[in-house]
Amino acid sequence: MNRAFSRKKDKTWMHTPEALSKHFIPYNAKFLGSTEVEQPKGTEVVRDAVRKLKFARHIKKSEGQKIPKVELQISIYGVKILEPKTKEVQHNCQLHRISFCADDKTDKRIFTFICKDSESNKHLCYVFDSEKCAEEITLTIGQAFDLAYRKFLESGGKDVETRKQIAGLQKRIQDLETENMELKNKVQDLENQLRITQVSTPPVGSMAPKSPSTDIFDMIPFSPTSHQSSIPTRNGTQPPPVPSRSSEIKRDLFGAEPFDPFNCGAADFPPDIQSKLDEMQRQRWRGSKWD
Repeated sequence: MNRAFSRKKDKTWMHTPEALSKHFIPYNAKFLGSTEVEQPKGTEVVRDAVRKLKFARHIKKSEGQKIPKVELQISIYGVKILEPKTKEVQHNCQLHRISFCADDKTDKRIFTFICKDSESNKHLCYVFDSEKCAEEITLTIGQAFDLAYRKFLESGGKDVETRKQIAGLQKRIQDLETENMELKNKVQDLENQLRITQVSTPPVGSMAPKSPSTDIFDMIPFSPTSHQSSIPTRNGTQPPPVPSRSSEIKRDLFGAEPFDPFNCGAADFPPDIQSKLDEMQRQRWRGSKWD
């Protein structure tokens, strides 16, 4: 790696100043990741970082993970790293915090830059893989630095504070956009939960009556008690309740109580019946004697 914000030899920049100062230049690349480095610049520093991230990516690739694709937006205010489809900002590297940028001459797909993190104040090395645009992306970042430095000289240093204020506002906007996205996701989750609850829980009073069980011929089992209670008498009144089986006396076909020889004694019959029984017993004894 041997380029750090250098101008093309004997050639002009590839983009117009307005494209970088009023807008941004987009590029697509694969993001290998970022890692902390001890120094803010240096060829050996970024080379070690590239080796480290390549090895980590090789391990993840063997596990079936793909290198994520990102979109880079380069301007005089910095380099934004976005998710290509949702355009969500993953990293916002402000230009005045970028201290080194270079492409790899041994692997022309790789380019990298070092940026000081605004929260931890650590130097992080960002590494990317672009099959066709690695050198062009590096030169575009160099052009953005060149234009920013010219504006700094023209403003007599006053533009630095303006850029810091703009960078602070951009950071605030990014935080608000992230917070807004999180709130939208929470609202969506709550709506989904409410919809599931409304579907699974019927309104009060709308519960269907429980249907009686039926037999194999789809007929409701016969219940003497319920059948008798449901039929009114001629005068419109309900018949008296049927006594339970436990209190009902079992009788035979003719309405007589069952005979129990153990519970039946002489005292159980009236006197006239008992005398006739005694007479019949004496006649039977006489007959058997004369025989």
